[in-house]
Amino acid sequence: MISQLGRYEIISELGQGAMGVVYKARDPLIDRVVAIKTINLALALDEKEEYENRFYQEAKAAGRLSHPNIVTIYDVGKNGDVAYIAMEFLEGCELRNIMNDNGLLPISQVLDIAAQVAQGLAYAHEHDIVHRDVKPSNVMVVRDGHIKITDFGIARMPYSAVQTQTGMVLGSPKYMSPEQVMGKSIDQRSDIFSLGVMLYEMLTGQSPFNGDNVNAIMYQTLNAIPSPPNSLNPKVPEMVDFIVAKALAKKMEDRYQSARDFAVDLRACQDTLPQPEQADPSKVPARGERKFSHAIHAGKGSGTSEEDAMSASLAGLSKAFDSSAATMRLAALTASSEDVDELSKTFKIAISSAGGGKLTMQSDKLVSTPKRKGEVKSAEKADAGSTLRAIILLSILLGLIVYSFL
Repeated sequence: MISQLGRYEIISELGQGAMGVVYKARDPLIDRVVAIKTINLALALDEKEEYENRFYQEAKAAGRLSHPNIVTIYDVGKNGDVAYIAMEFLEGCELRNIMNDNGLLPISQVLDIAAQVAQGLAYAHEHDIVHRDVKPSNVMVVRDGHIKITDFGIARMPYSAVQTQTGMVLGSPKYMSPEQVMGKSIDQRSDIFSLGVMLYEMLTGQSPFNGDNVNAIMYQTLNAIPSPPNSLNPKVPEMVDFIVAKALAKKMEDRYQSARDFAVDLRACQDTLPQPEQADPSKVPARGERKFSHAIHAGKGSGTSEEDAMSASLAGLSKAFDSSAATMRLAALTASSEDVDELSKTFKIAISSAGGGKLTMQSDKLVSTPKRKGEVKSAEKADAGSTLRAIILLSILLGLIVYSFL
């Protein structure tokens, strides 16, 4: 491994590609860690001069871009037959690796990734720069799901099956637009098509255009209409099918005309997806309300009835206030025997009586105690007042019960 490239001190090797090596390096002038992408110009042979000129032109153009979703390019240079670009060092993972390791991602996350890429592309297009090679391996996912588009404006090595008349590769076969396949002039709508292919792949786990070789893929790109993503992944909303179809339109005029419009539709669709409920810290539920609400949600989620959820919600409440047995206790102390009988029928609680006597409670059951003869008349006179008191107290008590259920 080399130790120096221009003024940059090589720290380690990050990876290798067909054209060169990517290094982690340090810029001693400002003590900043950077990524250095190298391209061996000796491999270009007959096209070396044209390839080198295009490389520098596109690298300088990409260096003008400053957007949160685009990797920042700091410097471009040459050391012998090795051209290099110094760019922002990203601590994250290629989207391609995430897709390979994790399979299908949640729909909301897929839409978020695609929308961020579209936002970055829109900025580049507004500065007259077309990426020409939008694909998962050129998208980095960094902290908190933030997206960075890499390899802006870097021409690819000649690829015999996918080259223009000038020998410049304008994309990777599976992600190329129909106009790229035919070698026609391209604009920002080619990037939109490529992002549509990437979106389709994230949603379904497969490419919309497949084949055993490059020519078969090209034929599919020009002629095949892929199945709607929802037919392969039922979780995909119908609205997304329309978005993908518009991005993958064969004719450029039928596609999204700007990546910004593409991003707007993706965000709008993402907003329609169910979001996890978050507690509102400004609202403090009343006593018993939080437990009741949680039990109802838990009951519905687990397939139990709402009545079961209600029972669960009452399990933590004091029986002294909220149980029917407590109501009967109060009635036994204050109401007449007729009122107690009526309440017992309502609450379906059995009572026992040993003759007309004063009602008392024993272990949540109503029992009677005999009266002495001298107490009978005074007890009868008190019945009317006791009944009124019972009605008032029961009204208050039932009000408390109803309130606790709200």
